[in-house]
Amino acid sequence: MSVGTLFEIIALQYHVTFRLIIQLGVTASLLMLTAGCASDHRQFLGSNSDSGWQPWQVVDTQTGRVLSSSEWLNELMAYDVVYLGEEHHNRYHIEAALKVLNWLVIHDLQPTIGIEMFGWDGQPALDEYVLKDQLGRNQFLEQVKWLQNWGGEFEDYEPIVSFARNRHLSILAMNPPRPFIRRVVKVGLDQIRQEQEWKQWGLDHEEIIDDPAYRARIIDQLQQCHGGGTEDHFKTMYEASMVRDEGMAKTLTAGLDALRRETNGSRGVLVSYTGGGHIQYGLPVPMRVARRLSGQVKQTTIYMTSLDKSRIEDVRELVREKIADYVWLTPMSQKGPPKRCR
Repeated sequence: MSVGTLFEIIALQYHVTFRLIIQLGVTASLLMLTAGCASDHRQFLGSNSDSGWQPWQVVDTQTGRVLSSSEWLNELMAYDVVYLGEEHHNRYHIEAALKVLNWLVIHDLQPTIGIEMFGWDGQPALDEYVLKDQLGRNQFLEQVKWLQNWGGEFEDYEPIVSFARNRHLSILAMNPPRPFIRRVVKVGLDQIRQEQEWKQWGLDHEEIIDDPAYRARIIDQLQQCHGGGTEDHFKTMYEASMVRDEGMAKTLTAGLDALRRETNGSRGVLVSYTGGGHIQYGLPVPMRVARRLSGQVKQTTIYMTSLDKSRIEDVRELVREKIADYVWLTPMSQKGPPKRCR
């Protein structure tokens, strides 16, 4: 079970900056998909037996089938929200996101892209840089507060930003600002509700829902990964996790509402790009979006994971437990397989 997002919450407690090691490696062949391309078909279609799984295959967790690219990508076009969950250090997951985005664009769907790596306080700079082309790169990184809100090399995620900028696609900063989340970790939910920042970020009229299934999953993973913590420590980290996921759901819901109000004749779709922990079992963000929209939303989840043949049982477990609607098998990053707590 990958729990990268929980390490982010722990890092907020200790002010750790995550270094992301995704390299630019997108090729034209990955971006120029066509439904009838035989090589593209081979890239996705393989044995339905897990012993024959290969990188770049997509597994439907409901059936265990490996899907062809045209079959799967065409299915994505029917959804209002497509959730992509990544391993933060795997550049192949950036390539995968660009594959999905490009497919939507060439089929006349204009995606709005929600990205976890930007905080709410960076939204004005995102709009200036991506939609209006009024900021230089260095000025953008300063105004978007990249180092404060995420850290690591911007080049890791720049391909997605460049894709949107070149096509005038909107990007939504999904995350509550990192200093604000650190404050939640430090003082807890009850105290932060009394502070000015809670109102400043528009949370004073928001419900932070403590769902039992979500709680069980997150607390279990916290204990697996950080078993030496105190009860109070687990409590505030868990509360910070709730605030982050509810905040990201708030962002996506507002973005989808905006798309539905548009009357330009083209149908929009939201593509959410976050760590895999934010989409696992539909609990963190997708469940909250559905609740906010009273179930009037069609959404799907895609969990991207490195295919490590020496740890194939881990991948089998992801599929058996239906961690998402689809599991997308990718090559491993240069750093090797992701850390797991069990």
